[in-house]
Formats: sequence, structure tokens, C-alpha cells
Amino acid sequence: MYYRPGIDDHGLSRDPFKACVVPRPIGWISTLTKDGHANLAPYSQFNNLTFDPPYVMFSSNQTEDGTRKDTVINAESTGRFVWNLATWDLRNEVNTTAEQFPHGIDEFKQAGLEKEKGRLSDVPMVKRSPVKFECKYHSTIRLPGDSPMGTVDVVIGRVEAVHIADEVLTEGRLDIGKTMPIARCGYYEYAVIRETFEMVIPGGSTRLLAGLEGNARKIAEEGASK
Repeated sequence: MYYRPGIDDHGLSRDPFKACVVPRPIGWISTLTKDGHANLAPYSQFNNLTFDPPYVMFSSNQTEDGTRKDTVINAESTGRFVWNLATWDLRNEVNTTAEQFPHGIDEFKQAGLEKEKGRLSDVPMVKRSPVKFECKYHSTIRLPGDSPMGTVDVVIGRVEAVHIADEVLTEGRLDIGKTMPIARCGYYEYAVIRETFEMVIPGGSTRLLAGLEGNARKIAEEGASK
């Protein structure tokens, strides 16, 4: 089949676009309003951008009535946000916080989640989440849409602190088998990651492989030795 989005009718019972780009990491983002109210919401268009220094992004569509999401407003107005790893054990809580609650409602309380104080700001973290990033807001790229909901804010933040629970580390590595992150697929489908496999690029230099691993320290050491 072939179609042009927004021009042609794809002829399917459901739109396939989001089901093509899978699995997608979930940006479970916590923020604070300027007057101190907590907010927590998942975004299925999230990823890291680079590693030295580390930056992440999440993409937030507008609400049904064409207003910007609280998460975006909070990140821009306070300059801070936190990413919390969404896991299999927390899947129901992630889904609860996806509900469009009225402004000022604390999604932590709605989902029965205990807060954990960060080290660098007052933005609360999900205590049960095994991995958290404390982020400093960097910028927003606004992409226009064909509908009010289609307009999107791409929010970029610099990761200034990383929290990893000791129990999800195995021999110096973050153990996917212990964290069991969930990922967004198409339609209303999700995936859980329990197994991984390795592929190392053949012929790669130590420096190249360190870059693919995201090991800034090793890259610096390699540069200093030359």
C-alpha cells in the first residue's frame, strides 16, 4: 500500500503511522507549577539526543481544545523537569497518570505514587521508579499541525543528575531484566522488554565503540592518551 498522510485515505480501519515507529520509550515526566503543584504525565514520543553532555527530549501534542499541556508550561516556567523510567511493575500507575485531569490535580496522588525529593530541585520523582533523570530545561521547538492536537511542543532538557537503584545493577551494568521497561507500540498496545541481545559493529575503533556506548569518560581518556 501507499498513501500520503493528510492527503490520501490509507483505507485501513486504523491509522498505521504510530504503529510503524515502534517500540517507543516512554517519557514519564514530572514537573512543578510555579506555585508548587506537582504534575506527572507519560509521553510516548521521548528519547535521548546525545550523551556528552546528555540531553533528552519529549514531544507533547496539544489538548483537545488546542491548549498546551501542563508539563510543557511547567518545564518552561520553572526550568526543570524529571524523567522517570516507566516499568512493567508501574504500568497501571503510568496509565492512570495519562488521564487528562484538571489543572492543579496531583497525578502522584491520583495514582497512589509516593514522591521522592530530587537532589537539584524541588521537582518530585517517582520513588518506585528505578531510574530517574533530573533535567534542566533547554529549549522548545514548536511544530505546527494540521489540527490543534497535531501542533506539538518538542521540549529539550539537559540531564544534570542520574538516579539508579542499586537493585537493578548487575556487575556494573544497568540490568534490563530487572528494570523491565515498557514501551509504546501502535494503537493501544505496549511492549515490555525482558530480553536483549548484543551486536558490536565490526572493525570499530575503541573511541567509536565508546561513543556508541555513550561512555564519555572513555572517550576523554582515549583523547588524553594521544
